Amino acid sequence: MKAFDIKKIRSDFPILQQKIKGKSLVYLDNAASTQKPRSVIERLDHFYRYENSNVHRGIHTLSELATEEFELSREKIQQFIHAKSFTEIIFVRGTTEAINLVAQTYGLSQIKAGDEIIISHMEHHANIVPWQILCAQTGAKLKVIPINDAGELLLEEYQRLLNQKTKLVAICHISNTLGTINPIKQIIDCAHANSPNTKVLVDGAQAVAHQKVDVQALDCDFYVFSGHKLFAPTGIGVLYGKQELLAAMPPYQGGGSMITEVSLEKSNYREPPYKFEAGTPHIAGAIGLGAAIDYLNQLDFTAMHVHEQQLFDYASQNLQTIQGLHLIGTAKEKAAILNFTISDSRGIRIHGHDISDVLNVEVGVAVRAGQHCTMPLMQRFNVDSTVRASLAFYNNKADIDALIDGLHTLKQLFK
Repeated sequence: MKAFDIKKIRSDFPILQQKIKGKSLVYLDNAASTQKPRSVIERLDHFYRYENSNVHRGIHTLSELATEEFELSREKIQQFIHAKSFTEIIFVRGTTEAINLVAQTYGLSQIKAGDEIIISHMEHHANIVPWQILCAQTGAKLKVIPINDAGELLLEEYQRLLNQKTKLVAICHISNTLGTINPIKQIIDCAHANSPNTKVLVDGAQAVAHQKVDVQALDCDFYVFSGHKLFAPTGIGVLYGKQELLAAMPPYQGGGSMITEVSLEKSNYREPPYKFEAGTPHIAGAIGLGAAIDYLNQLDFTAMHVHEQQLFDYASQNLQTIQGLHLIGTAKEKAAILNFTISDSRGIRIHGHDISDVLNVEVGVAVRAGQHCTMPLMQRFNVDSTVRASLAFYNNKADIDALIDGLHTLKQLFK
């Protein structure tokens, strides 16, 4: 395994060189959105300077060039997650739109009154609300896999929930709040063993930036993620779906590009993926996502994982030296996400927004505070606000030291 050159990697990210409130930026909000390497920024600039045109519609040079680069990114994504075909890769705005697309196409066409959908207690709102809407539309029932106090799924309870009424399991690969890495392969295998009609959607928004994903090996039916959590632009994301499922699903939206023929009486639709990509897509975003994948492909994922794990262990040990700090999410299998509350000397919890503000102003540390789009999970742990420090491969020990220094400063301010 080659050495992980953190100094070189940090130099690839221009935003990390700036100062916040006169202090060097320490960016620990990567679970919300990751920063972009120079190669992605320059690729976007190049597109808008030299290639900007609509795709799939023109026969002039710029349109053909833009289309070629747009479709090349689709192939890069296919290879990145090991899909069988580029036709299984649909461009969307992000994870949220991908889940809604599946709910309103596959869900509305395949799920009926009395059917059941299973989610977990640790899901992001984007993997809860679309299924609640679908259940209201169809009369289906939503079932929830409980978790233990460490933030791990109770798999025996999951297996009890599975039955012949179960039509869909929608589950996060990694919890955005707890950092729990779920046993996705086992969850998928159990669902498929339950019934060939039980399909599985995996929310991979937090996973693709930290580990290799092979959708064929997982045998998931749908896999979704966002570009902005993968060092790519905002407003672009991916829905992977098995080819036979996509072919049977109705369109999500109607408009240009997704049709072969339109009359005033009826329209004929294109085959996937184009059937689901009505209108002008986020062309630059898709090309930027391809550039982000190019950047990641030249890194050693094993070395990257080791680096993140070492940072996570270092941060975990140091956080436990902060009096009154309580970690929420202590699963055995965890990504580099640290979620915590802090109490003052009287035992009163300091609000997460106050903690975040102090860290930002005093030491230039960016963390996320609040409920992290996981209100049911917050209720499960009886907290109204937490602080989340989430790491990426460009973070270093100095970043963790700044976080710890900031928390010690906080304790002095809230005696």
